[in-house]
Amino acid sequence: MSPLSQFRKPRGIRAARTPSGDDEARTPEELTHIDGAALGYRLDPWWWLVVAVAGLIMLLIVVRADPYLNILLFVRDGLLVTVILTLSSFVLIMGVGIVGGLGRISGNRVIRFVASLYVEIVRGIPLLVQLMWWYFAAPVVIQAIGNALDITALAQYRANAIFLAIMGLVVCYGAYMSEIFRAGITSIHRGQMEAARSLGMNYLQSMRYVILPQAMRVVLPPVGNEFIMLLKDTSLVSVVAVADLTRRGREFMAIHFNPIEVWTFIALLYLVMTLFSARLIAWLEKRRGVGAQ
Repeated sequence: MSPLSQFRKPRGIRAARTPSGDDEARTPEELTHIDGAALGYRLDPWWWLVVAVAGLIMLLIVVRADPYLNILLFVRDGLLVTVILTLSSFVLIMGVGIVGGLGRISGNRVIRFVASLYVEIVRGIPLLVQLMWWYFAAPVVIQAIGNALDITALAQYRANAIFLAIMGLVVCYGAYMSEIFRAGITSIHRGQMEAARSLGMNYLQSMRYVILPQAMRVVLPPVGNEFIMLLKDTSLVSVVAVADLTRRGREFMAIHFNPIEVWTFIALLYLVMTLFSARLIAWLEKRRGVGAQ
């Protein structure tokens, strides 16, 4: 008798067999034929926190329509502005991050120096200061350039608050995203690039089809964290004449003098958005197999 034959299989577990009758590992779909091994997706328990916060918001609106329903109706356009700012800025930030990350590891010294200088300078200035520079100083600089070059369109430039707010967010967060992508790209073993080049790919093709897809899986958690930080930091654009959620809340408070109700409700709105975003990011990480062994 074989030494392994003394270990008996637990009852109720039937070995999966191939068409030839041999026991061997089967696909996940075939494993569902094993008793007690049916596959399924368990709901992330943290979704219940999202439901709880959303339920609390609904409860406040139903129980105390005045002031909570009035607050929601007053700030709903600011809520839309916040969402638009976050999504549009994030798309541009991703582009800046990829270009900046590639620039940071470029073999060209000039490109590497410019990318590194951008990252080091921008990371050293607070976001609020950058937003104020873009709104108050940048138009003056553009007008001065227009006057110097005799370009009427530039000389008569007038600040667009939302556009300049997006520019400020993209420039600031682009520096941090550049470092995230640089770290993600350098974490991929150099043998991957060598293998891609040996297949006849040039540098850009190797990056596009081999390195970046692997790096995206590595950088997904920090990129998701940056998205949540960006969503919260859009509240800073309220100081540069952008009618976002925070600014609209301040305007409602100035009219009705009820800071407790206003800022509690605004905080809950931000909280439900960030919690919902975090759950979506966690779901995406699971789909991409981030952290899987």
